[in-house]
Amino acid sequence: MSNKNRYGYQEGFISIGVNLLLFGLKYWAGLVSGSLALIADAWHTLSDSASSIIVVGSVRMASRKADRRHPFGHGRYQEIAAIFIAFLLGIIAWEFLTNAIEKYKDHELTVFGPLAIAVTALSVVLKEGLAQYAYWAYRKTGLETLRADGWHHRSDALSSLVVLIGILLGNKFWWMDSLLAAIISLMLFYAVYEIVSKSISILLGEQPDKELIDRIRKLAQEVSGDEIHPHHFHLHRYGDHKEVTFHIKLRDSLDIATGHRIANDIEKRMRDEMGIEATIHMEPMSERADSGE
Repeated sequence: MSNKNRYGYQEGFISIGVNLLLFGLKYWAGLVSGSLALIADAWHTLSDSASSIIVVGSVRMASRKADRRHPFGHGRYQEIAAIFIAFLLGIIAWEFLTNAIEKYKDHELTVFGPLAIAVTALSVVLKEGLAQYAYWAYRKTGLETLRADGWHHRSDALSSLVVLIGILLGNKFWWMDSLLAAIISLMLFYAVYEIVSKSISILLGEQPDKELIDRIRKLAQEVSGDEIHPHHFHLHRYGDHKEVTFHIKLRDSLDIATGHRIANDIEKRMRDEMGIEATIHMEPMSERADSGE
């Protein structure tokens, strides 16, 4: 098993264990106090367990080698899994937003006790710890599902912090529990937006960032020895596997074999030094400049 997959498995299994523990504690405290916000927070935590199970499963699927039907590998299972995590979050967010509105209409008062305070404070600490661990594992591996899971943990830590503040004020304002549940729902919706927008961007294909473009241009210049003006860059990510396509301009006097050798040498250097597969389109220098980056 690679170190990358090991990090993914470890983060997933640790998250599952901690989240199941916190779900039980929060749900119990929510039933005892009658707090909709605490019960909503408990289900938010349980959804983290579901997302961590998806993390473990997607790491396994994404690590499968390329085959005849999937020549670019299976890395995009990570983005698909991240979108599914966001889908779960969206359902939970909508459910508790509607429940919060109903509770507000009924003028229900929630009386919080020491148990609710202790459980919520513990949740803030543990969930932020899990978020930091997930982000650390993401930086080590680049696995997008770990980033999504970290966002999930962070949103749960923030929602628990909001609940904790509300608990301290809840006995003074009858509407506090409804307000807290609504705030948690909105935080969940924002997490959905962040996860989905990032994953969809990867699935659709991206413009490489300036740092990557500058690095490719420098490498291409070193290989060719001429000004070949690399342009029209496109990046496609499949988990660990990255594919970049771009154009280069060659002197009109160069023959096809020489141009082909230059393109091959650039592709080999990118593969060996950057871990990126490249496909290069060659153009004559006399052709009108392309406006694409």
